Amino acid sequence: MPIAPCRYADWTTYNGLQLSRLPDETAYLFQTAHKAFDADGAPNAYHPDNIGLDNTANAGWPNSTWWPDVLVPDPADLSKPYVQPDGPFAGFFIARTTLSDASLPETDIRKYVDATTVPYLVFPGAFSAMRGTGFIGDLGFAINRATGDSSAFIVADKGPTNADLGEMSIALAEALGGRNVNPRNGAGAPRGEILYILFPRSVQQRAKPWPLDAASLDAKARALLEAAGGIDAALACR
Repeated sequence: MPIAPCRYADWTTYNGLQLSRLPDETAYLFQTAHKAFDADGAPNAYHPDNIGLDNTANAGWPNSTWWPDVLVPDPADLSKPYVQPDGPFAGFFIARTTLSDASLPETDIRKYVDATTVPYLVFPGAFSAMRGTGFIGDLGFAINRATGDSSAFIVADKGPTNADLGEMSIALAEALGGRNVNPRNGAGAPRGEILYILFPRSVQQRAKPWPLDAASLDAKARALLEAAGGIDAALACR
C-alpha cells in the first residue's frame, strides 16, 4: 500500500516517457531505466591522446565540427581545443558544461560543473525546449527505486537534441549506487529504475546560478522536495 497519496497528475510525455506534475507546477517527476553518463566539466574528461574519462569522439574531436560545443577552443588558435598548460591535469582539454560560473574565463576549469564531484542531470535539447520543464541550474532529487539510494542534483548540461532522459554525471550515478562508472562504455551503472523529481524555475530562487556548494545544493533540493510532499508522496506515484 502507498504510504502517502500521489499528488502528481499525468502532464505530458517525452520520447514515450510519462511525466507527472503537481497542480501548482512547482515539481514534476518521471521514472526511467535509461542511464548514460556524462564526464563533462571534469578536468580530466578528455585528452588529446584519448586517455581521459570519456572518449574524445563523444566530444566531437577530432572528426566533427561541433566539438566547440563541448571543448573550450584555444584562444590563440580557434581551430583546436585548448589544452591545460599546468596543474594536476596539465595536457587535458577543458570540457564545458552549460551551467557555468559567468565570472571566470572560458579557460579556467573552475568555471564548469565537475561531473566527478557534483551530482547533475543532463537535459536533452528538445526536452529543455519544452514549456514547463525548467531551466539549466534548476534543482532536483533522484531516488533509485531498486536500492533506495538517493541524491539531490542540479541540472547542469544539455545533451543531444532527441536523446532519452536519464543522462547523469558520474557523481550522480555513483550516489545512486553505481560503482566505477565509465562514461566510455556505460559500465558501473546503478541497477534499477531511477525516479527523478524536478523543481522547475528553482534556479530563479538563487542570486547566482553557479557555483553552489554541495551542502547548499543538498539542503535547497531537500527543502523543495519537502514542500512538494516529500519522498513518500513521490514514491506513491506509479
